[in-house]
Amino acid sequence: MTTVKFSLSLVSLSPPPPTSLIPNAARASNATPLPPAKAAAKSRFMGKCLGAKPMMIHRASPSGGITCSAASSSPATLPSALLFDCDGVLVDTEKDGHRISFNDTFKERELGVTWDVDLYGELLKIGGGKERMTAYFNKVGWPEKAPKDEAERKVFIAGLHKQKTELFMVLIEKKLLPLRPGVAKLVDQALKTGVKVAVCSTSNEKAVSAIVSCLLGPERAEKIKIFAGDVVPKKKPDPAIYNLAAETLGVDPSKCVVVEDSAIGLAAAKAAGMTCIVTKSGYTADEDFENADAVFDCIGDPPEERFDLAFCGSLLQKQFVS
Repeated sequence: MTTVKFSLSLVSLSPPPPTSLIPNAARASNATPLPPAKAAAKSRFMGKCLGAKPMMIHRASPSGGITCSAASSSPATLPSALLFDCDGVLVDTEKDGHRISFNDTFKERELGVTWDVDLYGELLKIGGGKERMTAYFNKVGWPEKAPKDEAERKVFIAGLHKQKTELFMVLIEKKLLPLRPGVAKLVDQALKTGVKVAVCSTSNEKAVSAIVSCLLGPERAEKIKIFAGDVVPKKKPDPAIYNLAAETLGVDPSKCVVVEDSAIGLAAAKAAGMTCIVTKSGYTADEDFENADAVFDCIGDPPEERFDLAFCGSLLQKQFVS
């Protein structure tokens, strides 16, 4: 079996949304340079809070990080909706979940294809599993068992993806992949205060539903709206899925807070006009999150908590410089 080197730069992909659609990027490109003192104070979040206004609280955690939260004496401002990406945000599924399921599918179909850890990291820059396989085969060549006709190839890819999803769901149902720290806590805070919660993902709807139901539990799952898979014609970095979520939930995009883990997810959220917090995952740690409103290594549970729902609300009040 041969593992093929893959260069994403040679794959034809849909370009990300224009910078003009991304509020923070647009402002940054036209901004007047700050004086040195202010520029120094404008350092970004990288797992800790920025220099905050007096109404904000910074709590040191045992790990040496900083927990960000709104002061209890300040008026509570909460998001209208809290929107989570799935893979890499709810669960770090990519390396030991989706990748393994893709490879098991390729093996069962005897396609002679293996996606190693580094290769899959490159492929993750393509939103959607079917799109990922199509781009890969277009670059390195289609397997001998694949049809020659383009329409038949779409059916072939859909079949592979369906089989891969079934294998992935077995991993989830066996709870072999745990929730990331702080996810359940933040979901509970939102649901208890009437903030709408949804999951917006490029992954298959069945796989996302399995993660939400099995790992967050049926009581939470019935209160969480899922937007996933082919529910929109264009995948992230296109903002379509976040636009659909805001419209369906009946909320103003500017009052939504998104939790993402990737650059393409961040681009989608910002293009939709939403505030976005990034919780970096294994594959995305080195990506560019310059336009994020905050960046952390995870959400975190006490005593290792990084941020809470009050902090999400504070971002909407512009209490932090991004």
